[in-house]
Amino acid sequence: MHKNSIITLILIIFSFSLFGQMTISTGVLTPDQYVNNLVGPGVIVSNVTYTGTTQQIGSFGGTSDIGFGNGVVISSGATTELVGGPGTTSAGTVSVSGISNTDLLSVANVAAAAVGIGTISSTTDAAILEFDFVPVSNLVSFNFVFASEEYLTYVNTSFNDVFGFFVAGPGITGPYSSPAGFPDGSMNLALVPGTSIPITISTIHPGLNSEYYIDNTGSTHAMNGFTTPIPVTFAVICGETYHFKFAVADCADNYLSTAVFLEDDSFTSPPVNVSLQTANGSDTIPEACVGADFLFIRSACTSIDELIVNYSVSGTATDDVDFVLQDSPVILAPGQDTAYINILPIIDALAEGVESIIITVTYLDAAGDPQVIEGTVYIADIQPLVVNAPDIYLKCYQDSIELIVTASGASGAYSYEWEASGATTNNDYVSIDVNGSYDFIVTVTDSCLGSVIDTVTVIMDQTLEIDTMYMTPASCEPDGWVSVGIIGDSITPAQGLSYFWEDSFGNPGPAANQWSGISSGWYFITVEDAVCSTNDSVFVNMLNPPIAQFTASAVAGCDPLTVTFTNTSQNTTDYAWDFGNGNILNVSSTAPQTQVYTSSTIVTLIASEGNCSDETSISITISICGCMDPLATNYNSAANFDDGTCVYPLPTVEAPNVFTPGGDDVNELFYLKTTNSTSIELTILNRWGNTLYESVGINPAWNGKNKTGIEIEEGVYFYKYRVNGLNGQYLEGHGFFHLVR
Repeated sequence: MHKNSIITLILIIFSFSLFGQMTISTGVLTPDQYVNNLVGPGVIVSNVTYTGTTQQIGSFGGTSDIGFGNGVVISSGATTELVGGPGTTSAGTVSVSGISNTDLLSVANVAAAAVGIGTISSTTDAAILEFDFVPVSNLVSFNFVFASEEYLTYVNTSFNDVFGFFVAGPGITGPYSSPAGFPDGSMNLALVPGTSIPITISTIHPGLNSEYYIDNTGSTHAMNGFTTPIPVTFAVICGETYHFKFAVADCADNYLSTAVFLEDDSFTSPPVNVSLQTANGSDTIPEACVGADFLFIRSACTSIDELIVNYSVSGTATDDVDFVLQDSPVILAPGQDTAYINILPIIDALAEGVESIIITVTYLDAAGDPQVIEGTVYIADIQPLVVNAPDIYLKCYQDSIELIVTASGASGAYSYEWEASGATTNNDYVSIDVNGSYDFIVTVTDSCLGSVIDTVTVIMDQTLEIDTMYMTPASCEPDGWVSVGIIGDSITPAQGLSYFWEDSFGNPGPAANQWSGISSGWYFITVEDAVCSTNDSVFVNMLNPPIAQFTASAVAGCDPLTVTFTNTSQNTTDYAWDFGNGNILNVSSTAPQTQVYTSSTIVTLIASEGNCSDETSISITISICGCMDPLATNYNSAANFDDGTCVYPLPTVEAPNVFTPGGDDVNELFYLKTTNSTSIELTILNRWGNTLYESVGINPAWNGKNKTGIEIEEGVYFYKYRVNGLNGQYLEGHGFFHLVR
């Protein structure tokens, strides 16, 4: 059973320390006061809450090797038990919360999965400090150290205590819970630097990410192991409200403490920041023409107003003696987010060593307290520009030979140009496959002291070469032969040669200078000696290779389609037909073959001679031919090719002989009954031949009135018509009828 010593003792302790050790005070400050100690410039805090016992949170100070002097510590056990030398056991002698936390359990299992230690089933003794904050810039930073008494005994076990830094707010989404008002969840910032893996004793230890691990061999605190100070920086939107939750808990049991130390005043989002830019990319510049710029940068939230930045200059270098720069202050106009001061070293030809220039900015934070931001640049004595371009001697041809030139001294800001390729980096790549001496010229230019030209000489002296590739063609039997002739050797006397054959399918050959009993195709050889290798290839021809070929009398047509195939293959005697209609035929004759097709298919012919063969094929496309017009009497719904055979029915006409437009809604209109018609031309005439009505349409009808709308008298009237059919056909006729009222 893990950690089996249990002592129950209730302690109410406000401060505990040993001489020369860390001190921890607990039960003195409120949660708001703890958070106020953590928060530095540019952060406004509200809604502070704490969950856990008062013994699980405290302020630390005194002498320690944690990496920073003062801060807030939260532990899965009593923080007072963290004091003492390494190996001091925290056995849960003070009552702790017994609280579980689902977010911490999720984090623990993410870490467990990353190192393959199975599932962690529970958390307990959680301590949680959380608050809302508003940053005044677009970045927030803080520093922390993780420590545990479980190092190193319980690495990669289920006793893998866990902690997390959970942040929620605008622009942030995550899988962890967040308070009301932060609907997109939280993300965890407590990660191994440069990864997405949570920090636990199983993800930072001597065997994994060891650069962040420290074994506690001192006596300032009781943790068996701890991390280096780890900075966290995350992006935010200035002026928006975010939520931060700092939580720690035991996993799988409630013994041995795990703690996280946060540095006081490190949770910051400064309204102005100082950064350094140098031409040589380092924080050290020479006494030359290369200077440095200190940039004063502020966020968009503060850029609407003018900002006056006062700064002071200190360090071991002397203003106007070792360097010149403009006097304080720097003014950022409204809308301006960046300003700079330039530092230009003065060349004095004195051997002064490295001197420092420190720019210090002091300003008041949101609470009216003074805050300080510093940046440092160093000035070094100028040294001559030294260029080194080593020559290269090679015994083997190479596709990629790296040429390298290095520069030192002068300003440190160098540019490069290789004459042959135009490359502008300190290295270049060339390919050499012929013996000889080759010169590659490079110019190195320092931004202050001018240029130096140097040459990289590459001497290629490969003595191992393939002189000749020999080949005899193969017939339809595997009876070909290849051989390689070698001249030279990298070492004298010769150390022996190794041969590596391979065909085009990747099959290996004998470890000898020849390969016999092979078929036609490509063959590749690599020859190696004790120093170098060379390679070549050869194609083994085929004598009278078989050629499969045939023609078809038709390749497309209507179902059924009769096709005759004519075999025109060469250098072959045996033929395997697959006609694609279910018929297969093996013959030794080139006689024509006739087949009938009712559906599209592919016809294949394999023509052979002994062990050699060739294959070819022809596609046959079959159409269902017929009438594709649904209006036709012989319409074929299965047809996919219209063969022009559509037959259309003639139109029919039936006319009434009595018309009674009397207003009784019976027989009120005179019209023709037709079939198979597309339009009707109808004309009504009286006995003297005068037109009373005429119309063209699908179904024209007469109401018994003349063109002026007057009702026509009873009597005999005449009609004539033209009925247009489905395919240009038409039917004409005439007749008479009685109009009765």
